[in-house]
Amino acid sequence: MSTSSPEAVKKLLENMQTDLRSLSMECKKKFPPVKEAAESGIVKIKTIAARKTDILAALKENSSEVVQPFLMGCGTKEPKITQLCLAAIQRLMSHEVVSEAAAGNIINMLWQLMENGLEELKLLQTVLVLLTTNTVVHDDVLSKAIVLCFRLHFTKDNITNNTAAATVRQVVTVVFERMVAEDERFKGIAEQPPPVQGNTNRRSVSTLRPSAKDAYMLFQDLCQLVNADAPYWLVGMTEMTRTFGLELLESVLNDFPGVFLQHQEFSFLLKERVCPLVIKLFSPNIKFRQGAGAAAPPAPVEKPYFPICMRLLRVVSVLIKHFYSLLVTECEIFLSLLVKFLDGEKPQWLRAVAVESVHRLCVQPHLLCSFCQSYDMKQHSTKVFRDIVNALGSFIQSLFIVPNAGNAAAVSAPAGGSGSGTLGTAQGVPGTGGGSGTLTTQAAFEYRGTWIPLMTVSVQGSAKATYLEMLDKVEPPSIPEGYAMSVAFSALLDLVRGITSMIERELTTEEEAAAEFRETHPEQEWKPEPGAHLVWEEMVNASWCGLLAALSLLLDASTDETATENILKAEMTMASLCGRLGLVTPRDAFITAICKASLPPHYALTVLSSNTSNLSSKAYSIQGQSVQIISPSSESHQQVVAVGQPLTAQPQGTVVLTAKNIQCMRTLLNLAHCHGAVLGTSWQLVLATLQHLVWILGLKPAVGGALKPGRAVEGPSTVLTTAVMTDLPVISNILSRLFESSQYLDDVSLHHLINALCSLSLEAMEMAYGNNKEPSLFAVAKLLETGLVNMDRIEILWRPLTGHLLEVCQHPNSRMREWGAEALTALIKAGLSYKHDPPLAQNQRLQLLLLNPLKELSNVLHADIRQKQLECVLQILQSQGDSLGPGWPLVLGVIGAIRNDQGESLIRTAFQCLQLVVTDFLPTMPCTCLQIVVDVAGSFGLQNQELNISLTSIGLLWNISDYFFQRGEAITQELEREEEALQKQALEMGETLNRPFHPAPPFDCLWLCLYAKLGELCVDPRPAVRKSAGQTLFSTIAAHGTLLQQPTWHIVVWKVLFQLLDCVRTSSTTADKEKIESGGGNILIHHSRDTAEKQWAETWVLTLAGVARIFNMRRYLLQQLGDFFEAWEVLLNHIQSAALSKNNEVSLAALKSFQEILQIVTPVKDSDKAGDALAAMGVPPVLIDPLSASGPGRPLVRSDSLVERLTRYNGAELQAPPPGEESALEDSTLWWSAWNTWYRAGTESTRPPSGPAEKLAFIPSQPFLTALIQIFPALYQHIKANFSMDDLKKLGVILHGAVSVPISSDASPFILPSYTEATLTSLQEAVLTALDVLQKAICVGPENLQVMYPAIFEQLLLFVEFSCKPPQYGRVETKHVANAKYNQIQLFAPAEWVALNYVPFAERSLEVVVDLYHKTACHKAVINEKVQQNIIKTLRMPLGLKYACPSESTWKLAVSSLLKVLSIGLPVARQQASSGKFDTMWPELANAFEDFLFTKSSPPDNMSIQEFQQNESIDVEVVQLISTEILPFANFIPKDFVGQIMTMLNKGSIHSQAPSFTEAEIDVRMREEFSKVCFETLLQFSFSNKVSTPQEGYISRMALSVLLKRAQDVLRRYVEDERLSGRCPLPRQQVTEIIFVLKAISTLMDSLKKTQPENVDGNTWAQVIALYPTLVECITCSSSEVSAALKEALGPFKDFMQPPVSKVQNGES
Repeated sequence: MSTSSPEAVKKLLENMQTDLRSLSMECKKKFPPVKEAAESGIVKIKTIAARKTDILAALKENSSEVVQPFLMGCGTKEPKITQLCLAAIQRLMSHEVVSEAAAGNIINMLWQLMENGLEELKLLQTVLVLLTTNTVVHDDVLSKAIVLCFRLHFTKDNITNNTAAATVRQVVTVVFERMVAEDERFKGIAEQPPPVQGNTNRRSVSTLRPSAKDAYMLFQDLCQLVNADAPYWLVGMTEMTRTFGLELLESVLNDFPGVFLQHQEFSFLLKERVCPLVIKLFSPNIKFRQGAGAAAPPAPVEKPYFPICMRLLRVVSVLIKHFYSLLVTECEIFLSLLVKFLDGEKPQWLRAVAVESVHRLCVQPHLLCSFCQSYDMKQHSTKVFRDIVNALGSFIQSLFIVPNAGNAAAVSAPAGGSGSGTLGTAQGVPGTGGGSGTLTTQAAFEYRGTWIPLMTVSVQGSAKATYLEMLDKVEPPSIPEGYAMSVAFSALLDLVRGITSMIERELTTEEEAAAEFRETHPEQEWKPEPGAHLVWEEMVNASWCGLLAALSLLLDASTDETATENILKAEMTMASLCGRLGLVTPRDAFITAICKASLPPHYALTVLSSNTSNLSSKAYSIQGQSVQIISPSSESHQQVVAVGQPLTAQPQGTVVLTAKNIQCMRTLLNLAHCHGAVLGTSWQLVLATLQHLVWILGLKPAVGGALKPGRAVEGPSTVLTTAVMTDLPVISNILSRLFESSQYLDDVSLHHLINALCSLSLEAMEMAYGNNKEPSLFAVAKLLETGLVNMDRIEILWRPLTGHLLEVCQHPNSRMREWGAEALTALIKAGLSYKHDPPLAQNQRLQLLLLNPLKELSNVLHADIRQKQLECVLQILQSQGDSLGPGWPLVLGVIGAIRNDQGESLIRTAFQCLQLVVTDFLPTMPCTCLQIVVDVAGSFGLQNQELNISLTSIGLLWNISDYFFQRGEAITQELEREEEALQKQALEMGETLNRPFHPAPPFDCLWLCLYAKLGELCVDPRPAVRKSAGQTLFSTIAAHGTLLQQPTWHIVVWKVLFQLLDCVRTSSTTADKEKIESGGGNILIHHSRDTAEKQWAETWVLTLAGVARIFNMRRYLLQQLGDFFEAWEVLLNHIQSAALSKNNEVSLAALKSFQEILQIVTPVKDSDKAGDALAAMGVPPVLIDPLSASGPGRPLVRSDSLVERLTRYNGAELQAPPPGEESALEDSTLWWSAWNTWYRAGTESTRPPSGPAEKLAFIPSQPFLTALIQIFPALYQHIKANFSMDDLKKLGVILHGAVSVPISSDASPFILPSYTEATLTSLQEAVLTALDVLQKAICVGPENLQVMYPAIFEQLLLFVEFSCKPPQYGRVETKHVANAKYNQIQLFAPAEWVALNYVPFAERSLEVVVDLYHKTACHKAVINEKVQQNIIKTLRMPLGLKYACPSESTWKLAVSSLLKVLSIGLPVARQQASSGKFDTMWPELANAFEDFLFTKSSPPDNMSIQEFQQNESIDVEVVQLISTEILPFANFIPKDFVGQIMTMLNKGSIHSQAPSFTEAEIDVRMREEFSKVCFETLLQFSFSNKVSTPQEGYISRMALSVLLKRAQDVLRRYVEDERLSGRCPLPRQQVTEIIFVLKAISTLMDSLKKTQPENVDGNTWAQVIALYPTLVECITCSSSEVSAALKEALGPFKDFMQPPVSKVQNGES
């Protein structure tokens, strides 16, 4: 209910009347004047009530009268009356019915009461009601009222004092509120011109309105009073305190700042009065030093007084907060003072209140910003803002370093001293913390033994002070431990929070503005106003050192998770702010601090130390006190949560991670995650630290680069508590998210990140060198993760990323490179499968960019890397094979980049890729890549690690060739299009087109490349590969050769086939002859392949055969090339060199090929149908008809008769030339070329080695020689027309040479006949056949050919000689048996073996000679060339050797042959006697007889009597021939010859053995029959009547006398020996001899008996008779045999026993 409503007015009137009545009642007795006044008052009121309509206004008008009775009542000084009156007055006031005059009266009355000390509380109440309900009290009245209150404040009564104080405060407030209200009213009215500034009239200020004037006067007097001066306006003040004055000043300044800011008069007061006052009052605090003690100056220093000091600080806070803009200079002084109060030398309470004041500033960022602008940024000004921050920092440090006076409590604090140990242990065990209630850990800071508890002092962002509010305390309070620290800590945090949020807000609005500007003006550049930025940067620059120093220290000392979190958050926000402002040094410093805190203490990390060295070396000087950035202490009592291996080399052993480290790590992750864009170069710091932490925690990279908790790799060194185990997945997750968020970074930041990771990785690589410690794979894993999430813009980071990973791949540490490769391949695969825009198919450049690193990996030598690379290729092929397009050459390049020093598994993997390509992707790749495929497949064939792969790759080449064959047309078209384009390009560039086999069309070139590759494989070092490649090459040429154009065949022949032959020939001739030990233990090598040479031989054989076959099959086609003859010559040359190779297999095969190209053997035996022939070539029968319409642009040569021709060249009827065509096969030049080849091959192969017998001399094999000789007859048929004597001689040399070649021992059992058999070897057969062919040809040939007969005889006779004199093969020792183990050529031959070998041959040759002589004895040539003489001369040898002949049959055959030849030849010789052509033959014949009949060899010991007799009969036969065929014709025969014959017979007749007999030969039997025949013949012709000349008779007489004389000697000697020997029998041979002599004597006697006496010379008789006595002497001999012979010898003497004739008689006659 309002005071002006009718009811209220009515009530007021009633109450007033009641009051007046009461008053009159009270005063009735004692104070009649009062009673009267009261009653008149009642009347007055009633009249007013009756008359006036506006009762209240009327009351106010008459208020003086109305109030009067009450004032008088108060004057009575009666408590009851006074109370009643004051109550009534208050009621009036509250209805605002008091006029100004009345108010003045009331105040006066109250003053009196006050002076009398009555009703003091009521007084105060009344004043308050008076001043608050209306504004009628002004000026002096007001001042009196205020003084009244002040006076009451200083009474003896405490309650009154306090009430008065409150009233004063309220009154002061009211005064100023009135002024504010007045200003409101006059707001719209123009101000009067401001007063002159230097207005000195302090009593009144004319320019101010009434209320303002009151306020001004009041405020001015307050200043006076505080300054202890007399007031100007508050007259009557008796007492005043400074504390109260300061409180009042503070409340005015704080509550009415507008007044001072709007009115210059008031501003003037502030500047001129308040500030100097404050500074003056501060002086004792400034000068005071704690602990100055005895050294104090003599003048007593006023001690700082807590109540004043504290109130001053409150005033200063208000001044700075509200009037900073007015009092810039003064504030600088205040702030400097404030900073000084934080000094360690100041009393604790002073520092505490100072810190609270600083805290108040810290929560006002805009104010701080102003400080920075006004002071720090001005040139010669104090750096106030910096000083504040630094002071806070050094304050915190001082708390740790200087034990404060109140710190005695620290000793008993629960965590101080020994207590700290219990605290540590309790914390170390999870779960014993607050949860169990046994020990609640108090939040605290602890550093180097100083323990400071942390209290909750204020809510974040508000500076709620404790000590600044202790207005009632007079003595300085004791400050609890940790309070100052807690406030300072809050201040610090608020400061950071305030500054950062303010600047970040501004930055954000600026960025929004910029974005808007760009949208509206896209073409213009946005320019922010630079001023703001400068301020922000200055604020950061001024504060960061101090902040960092303090925060680092606190972080190190903090034992409370929340506190740590706050500190970390502060550091992080500062770092991010610096980053946004581009202040690199501070940003890095804050990040470094977080990083260091994440790692164990003293952990040597180069990135960090290098970075902080430039910080910690500067000591920040704060007001003369040097503040070091404190490095973390190690003995913090933190909960250990993990123990792990350090990644650095420095701290040996294990390192410990605490919960705080993990907390810091999470902050670091948070920083990187949320503020990655501003980190720039400090990514390096962050990542380096994370890497080390990850390492210590034992996180290892998993697929995709995410880090997972790995099992402890190096022993049980990583120990994790359960607390951190649960954290690890989270940390690992955050780590991954951190790199995933890199997709939101801009390009520049992303590059920073990549660079940091790369340099981190480089460091890890450095560390991993030279030791086998597990490397840190953090960087590599994270590069992979970053790459994967930024696939959409992969181009910008691909090069640095892959470039670095490629370096990692080359690292010697296997784990390191394995991850490098893992990362690289994962990126490549991801890149290829990512849906790019535009897609890869249209972005060829990107595709090649992505594939390029894959190719680069080929340069890495490590097998494991190549394995990864190839696995990647395999996966790419499987997933993207169809879309590789232009990437094919790269991929194929990778597959083909194999080297022999890589292991099998690598090559196997690469090969799998190739197989996949060949089976699945040939049709999808550009045809230009086919050639690369061929090359790659070839290179797999050539690798020597894995034989099976080489062989399979040859199979692939065959598949590829099939593909070419089937897709021929399509490939041709595409290649030709490509060719045109290239040609055009080359023309434009003015170059020639450069590709292999250029002139050939591109499709043919493809084939040629294939052939060339196979050709290379044909000369691979491994025999199996050569074999397989050879077969494939020749098969492909045979099967698909029809596709080639004719000129291409020229290249095939010369560049492929002949080149291959050359290579094979070179390799074979230089191959190693060392034996290869069986490979691989379980693989046995056959002895025919156990040297490289033998293995090459097989290749040579195959190659030669293949080429020969192609020549044969494609003869018709090849003959149309211009240079067939040259090719034929080259081929023959190859055949020749193969035939002459020192390897039997090759040489024999060469001859087979020779036969094949001469078509002596038909190439295809059984195919006689055209279809078969084509099928044999690999042409399916279906194709036969359409062949004539061959592919575009490739006319087939004379396709009309192709089928016939194919048939003809494949079929059995190969030799029949087509009718009407001159067959090239008959072309004599070709045949003569072949003959020359044959001749050269023959000569070379049969020429014996010239030098001294070498062990390794090569000796050709029998089959080879046989084949060689067997070629001749066929060859001869084609060349016989021009075959000359020279050629025959050449042939002879070869035949002789061939037969002379010895046989190796391992072949001998198969070639040599056994002792019993007398067969020829096939070679000997062939030789004789060759001669036979010739002989037959001569026989039917023209006359002029017959001159060749003697040559043939000569050849055959040479062979005959072999029977006795085996041919020498150079100087080869034929007795030498080589060691079979090493398989050099063995000459298995004790002489008889070799001889046995030649006997049948020689004998057969002899038979041929006899036959031939039979046919040709009368030929002129045969007579002229003395063939008969040569035959005899040849036979002399076996005849002479007789028993010494290797074979008995030889001399027997020789004798019979001689007899046959003589029976044919002697008549011819006699006919031709006159011509003298046979003169030289006779001595030969005589010698032959001589040698045979009187052989120097003795018969074998084991010869039986029968054999001996048979042999003797042969001798007898010869003597008979002499007696029938020669001696009867003595007149046609030279005399010497007859003489020789006679001597011979003479010799035969006595045939006494030489005396040199050995015991062993003692039983050699005497040829009695033979002697007899000789003797008889001798005698027959000696004593024949037909003696034509005395000379002949003389010869025989001489012979007889010699014979008789010898007999006499023998007998005598025998008798002598017999006598001497006594009982001992004589030697056997002597007995034999004597028997023979005796027999001869008896034979002679018989002959003499038969002969006519006149033919016998007398002398002979005398000699015969003279023997008799000697014979008689022998009778005494003891030998029965001798006796028997003697008996026979003596018998005939009876014929001489005639009675003697008288001498007379004799004389008469």
